[in-house]
Amino acid sequence: MPGVIADTGPINDLLLIGEIERLPQLFGSILVPDGVAAKLRHQAAHDKVRDWIAAVPPWAAIVPTPPLPLTFEPALDPGERCVVALAEAIAADLLLLDDRQAVLVAIARGFRSRGTLGVLADAAARGLIDLPTAINRLQSNSFRVRPSLLADLLTRQRRT
Repeated sequence: MPGVIADTGPINDLLLIGEIERLPQLFGSILVPDGVAAKLRHQAAHDKVRDWIAAVPPWAAIVPTPPLPLTFEPALDPGERCVVALAEAIAADLLLLDDRQAVLVAIARGFRSRGTLGVLADAAARGLIDLPTAINRLQSNSFRVRPSLLADLLTRQRRT
């Protein structure tokens, strides 16, 4: 399997709500581009996030990002550019991204993407978590999402 590559948002959010272990349960392993790792190590990152990246678990690997031309996807932040560039270099299976613009770029380049909510919905579908509880914890940690998207997600989950 070429790999699942994670951006900062899903790692950060899953750590803050205590659900980071859903990543290996769902995907086996993930790749973290070095540019994303740098953002997770930043002094502004939450202590839980900095602690996690300082001692990455065996199911996550920090990998170098291929060199990026200055004009490579300028609308994306540095971490998102690293995710997309690494995905192209290894022909990744899935990109874990929350930013809408980054998701659109990933799709335009032929990649599947999943955000934090998608990861949680997948975990709920496998019986690993209670989705409404996880969403409540997300919202208490400043996670921003359109209310209509949450309502649709919870309605779909109740039907399954």
